[in-house]
Amino acid sequence: MVITSNLMAIGTIVFGFGLGFIIFVMFGGLSKEKRKIYLEEMISQLINLVIFVWVGKIILNFPVFIEDPLTILAYPSDANSFYLAFLFSGLLFFYKSSKWQLDTLLFLESFLLVLLTASLTFEFIQYIWNDNPFAFGYLILLTILLLVFMFMQNRVASGTSILLILTVWSLGVLLLLFIQPFVTVFGYMITPWFLGLVFIIGFSYILYLKRKRRYSWEELKQTQW
Repeated sequence: MVITSNLMAIGTIVFGFGLGFIIFVMFGGLSKEKRKIYLEEMISQLINLVIFVWVGKIILNFPVFIEDPLTILAYPSDANSFYLAFLFSGLLFFYKSSKWQLDTLLFLESFLLVLLTASLTFEFIQYIWNDNPFAFGYLILLTILLLVFMFMQNRVASGTSILLILTVWSLGVLLLLFIQPFVTVFGYMITPWFLGLVFIIGFSYILYLKRKRRYSWEELKQTQW
């Protein structure tokens, strides 16, 4: 029963991201070549996250894993495994993005469209199909965020739109944590300390990228002159 439930959750997440990729291809506003590059990198980042979730689950339950590996591998990972995987994925992303030639802000904006679509799809299924009443509040928040994001696309700078979505998402989830017992993201419970950490790191990183882009643009203009 646990394994079946776990497989259904995984299938829902895969379906959500598949839909997100379709929306990105249709409304991403990028050239065919850039779409291909960004899609490959998004899939790579998601695969890394999945791998790190498993690694985190093993690390946090290492004594049990040594004695009975199937016990750990067969059961779903908990929120702590997700937090650890998020940390590992973030560090790897920071390292990779410092080496590549892609526009990191544009990539994050594109990935945000996929992520919002996948999250909205997952929560919709949780609320309608699995009759989860606690998914309703987060479903409403995601709907608002996706509509605002779609409206801002190609109207507002990438960094600004990401910062706005990150701020509204953080405040919205924090509000939900005050009015209902818990909030989950793809089935993982979100705690206030993790929410604050994501906001601080994300906000600081986007500001850094915006400053870096501005300096690069100023250097380019000086070179042209």
